[in-house]
Amino acid sequence: MSNSDKNISIESLFKLEFGTLWSAFRAEGLAFFFICGYFFCEYVRPQSIISGLDFLPWTQLTIVLSAMFWAAEGKFGGRITTPSNYLMVLYYIVIVLSSMAAFNSQISYKLLSNFYLWLIIFYLIQVIVTNEKRFLIFLLIFLLASFKLSLFGAKTWAMRGFAFTSWGIRGPPGFFTNSGELAAQMCVFFGVSYYFYEVAKKYISGWRLWMVRLFPITAAMTVMAASSRGAQLALLVQGYFVFLHGKVSMRSLFLVTAFVGLLYVALPAEQLERFQSAGDDRTSEQRLLYWEHGFDMMLEYPLLGVGYFNFPTYYNHYYPQDLLYESAELAHNIFVQVGADLGFLGLFIYLLLIWQGFKIPSLVRQRLIKQGLQEDWRIPISKGLAVGFLGFLIAGQFVSIVYYPYMWIHLALCCALLNTTVQAVKKA
Repeated sequence: MSNSDKNISIESLFKLEFGTLWSAFRAEGLAFFFICGYFFCEYVRPQSIISGLDFLPWTQLTIVLSAMFWAAEGKFGGRITTPSNYLMVLYYIVIVLSSMAAFNSQISYKLLSNFYLWLIIFYLIQVIVTNEKRFLIFLLIFLLASFKLSLFGAKTWAMRGFAFTSWGIRGPPGFFTNSGELAAQMCVFFGVSYYFYEVAKKYISGWRLWMVRLFPITAAMTVMAASSRGAQLALLVQGYFVFLHGKVSMRSLFLVTAFVGLLYVALPAEQLERFQSAGDDRTSEQRLLYWEHGFDMMLEYPLLGVGYFNFPTYYNHYYPQDLLYESAELAHNIFVQVGADLGFLGLFIYLLLIWQGFKIPSLVRQRLIKQGLQEDWRIPISKGLAVGFLGFLIAGQFVSIVYYPYMWIHLALCCALLNTTVQAVKKA
């Protein structure tokens, strides 16, 4: 590592010059290289796009290598422990106990990796992304990977003449293949990328500025293209918090009016009809039945639920008369999914984790403002994380995305940002 690499400032990284970013990235070591590699493989999925690359389990391999090189570095201290660290472990313990007492334990045991991998990744991000340079580079990878998805979605929607399709739009193989899941990711991306733009616009110009401007714009376009009512509702609420909440002025009123107007104009007539028929169409009716009987499951098995990932099997067995499709799916609501599967105990811990998802960004802002660092870049980024997380929560009322990346990556990023904040306060 050269002295010039060590002296790269955070302001120079916000200029988004490739040479500077590469020098900073190269200087951070192999553990950081592989945790970024995991993120790239999980979100961009090059192994799915290029069939010749799909000869190794890349995501698992990068996780193992990042853990190995982190252990080899021997840097085990210097980070802040938050309640989310303990809550993640408690949540996994409840999952294991619920699996043992499940209606069909075999199903639960097969799917334990759906959470314990997030537990590992959550801790790895915290212990490896330990300074502001690493955090910003990691965040940039998240933004660029999401931009790849949003640019594809916006382009697809434009090429079909901004027309409505019942299937929405499909993403690449992986977590964001289905329309609803892709739209939820775009809501997260919208919140984070808008506030990243608010910081980066002070340092960049030309094509870089236009590229960053396109981040939230293409995110919103992909939500429109996805035809997901829950995600579109989430985007509308996010627009309120971004443009209007706490800052009423002529400019903010104009922006929010324009934002809502564009959303309304952009929505095809068929999509507006879907909103008008919400609660009456077959999809809505089935979801309402899922939610009703999911709550019945919570009441019948209040401590540990019917079993981790047992909702569909239990529903097929006990509520066949309320199936409007061939077979039951997951609950299409994150709270019903957790509560029915893990009982009120699991739901309570899950709600505490959600609270941490808003509390930690708020704590970042409080510490910086108390220290007189009101202009610090972490303040808008923390707002972006909170607004993005809000988008996930609203979209999650209509899809089954509990064990998708959104919340677990968000919590890890929040904890990493808090660590960099503590360091900044100490230096101030």
